[in-house]
Amino acid sequence: MASSFDKYQKRKLVSSYISVVVSIALVLFLLGCLGLFIFNAKKVADHFKEQVVMTIYLNESAKEVEVDQLKKRLAMADYTKSTTYVSKEEAAEIMKAENGEDFMDYLGFNPLQNSIDVYLKADFVTNDVINEITEELSTKSFVEDIRYDNDLVFIMNNNVKKITFWVLIISALFTLIAVLLINSSIRLAVYSKRFIIKTMQMVGATKTFIRRPFVYKSVQLGIIGALLALAAMAVVLYYLNQSFPELQLLNEPLLLVALFVGIFLLGIIITWMSTFIATQRFLNLKTDQLYY
Repeated sequence: MASSFDKYQKRKLVSSYISVVVSIALVLFLLGCLGLFIFNAKKVADHFKEQVVMTIYLNESAKEVEVDQLKKRLAMADYTKSTTYVSKEEAAEIMKAENGEDFMDYLGFNPLQNSIDVYLKADFVTNDVINEITEELSTKSFVEDIRYDNDLVFIMNNNVKKITFWVLIISALFTLIAVLLINSSIRLAVYSKRFIIKTMQMVGATKTFIRRPFVYKSVQLGIIGALLALAAMAVVLYYLNQSFPELQLLNEPLLLVALFVGIFLLGIIITWMSTFIATQRFLNLKTDQLYY
């Protein structure tokens, strides 16, 4: 009978440990993913900003040497990420592919113009800066028109500010929730041994002696949970890097190492503090209070 009871108690203890480890791993994994998002939020925003194109339309009188000089000037400009020259013939082919029919069959001529698509660096993708660039380039006599999606740039910059603000708020709330969830799991594990704690205290064991094995075991569980969370984060990071190589998620290894180390230390610190507080609470309770 005693053997069956002991096995039951061991299974119950193992189940409790697994529950704590899974809780810690899930919370730290979600917190780590949020950290990855925060670290790469600017990079993602910059990536979308750099997809905005400013198109410079050239008139028919533009000389080849003038166009070449303009392309060189744009390539050397601080605000330019890349440029692409699109001839009127190439533009016609692109439009034909998009519409599925050749509009020149109806018109009998190609009304499109030669143009240069300019992709700006993210820091220069604001309405004010683009307007300054536009005014400067418009002074060229062979430049007929310059166009870009003014509304898109405004909406994009406005949304980036809003998203940044809410991400910071959510990060703070999520960190608090993570601490509370892990603390709750640890407290439940310690609660199941409250009578053992009080028995050890009654036979003369000091608080430090009683607390030590609980803290040691919780830190072990925290380390295991943190390692599981880091492994899951590594898988997610690898998948995202393979799916979106243009984001270059692995190009800042120091930030990634700092994040992974931070998550690992957080798993240890939270479990240590939670266990210390939980054991201290039960050590300070009277015997008759253990039943409530």
